[in-house]
Amino acid sequence: MTIRVLIADDQELVRTGFQMILDAQPDMEVVAAVADGAAAVEQARRLRPDVCLLDIRMPKLDGLEVTRILAGPEAEQPMRVVIVTTFDLDEYVYGALRSGACGFLLKDSGPTLLIEAVRAAAAGDALVSPSVTVRLLAHFAKPRPSNAKPLIEPLTDRELDVVRHVARGRTNQEVAAELFISLSTVKTHLGSIQAKLGARNRGEIAAWAWESGVVR
Repeated sequence: MTIRVLIADDQELVRTGFQMILDAQPDMEVVAAVADGAAAVEQARRLRPDVCLLDIRMPKLDGLEVTRILAGPEAEQPMRVVIVTTFDLDEYVYGALRSGACGFLLKDSGPTLLIEAVRAAAAGDALVSPSVTVRLLAHFAKPRPSNAKPLIEPLTDRELDVVRHVARGRTNQEVAAELFISLSTVKTHLGSIQAKLGARNRGEIAAWAWESGVVR
């Protein structure tokens, strides 16, 4: 199946570069490339792409607001959003994940990571730049009042293991390999974890892990 992608970035050079990279892949097609957040929302609702690549700083609506509209708790049919930005400020990353994004990349991550992030998002997985993951872990390791929402039901020890790996940006395949369990078992655990947390995606699972102190 072809992965249909929307690109939103206010820099024409970036839009063109990303489109060339993704259109060159046999399993991808860029269906829209827009320059502002309002156009991103309009085209995403019209075209229903499999993955939306959004910049943070855009005219009219920024990437975080677009993410909330397309993938947040109020979205009736949430889409898969990957944030791709020049800025790796912690508040941007955290805000993006809490808004419903399933990935966060820096623009200097390179084409390979960009392609992997799109494929991961399309498959319902997630990918966060390794450098961003390390910074996030350091940031959220600092003592702070917990804003984590209460659990609907306690997580099992194995589910907590899965949560820790997800919070460090591991894919389902990597979680399975590191915990010596099958891929289907990982997916079963993730389904149970999302139900117990009331989480809509992996980003919210990771955010809960950092907020609650599960990851240090």
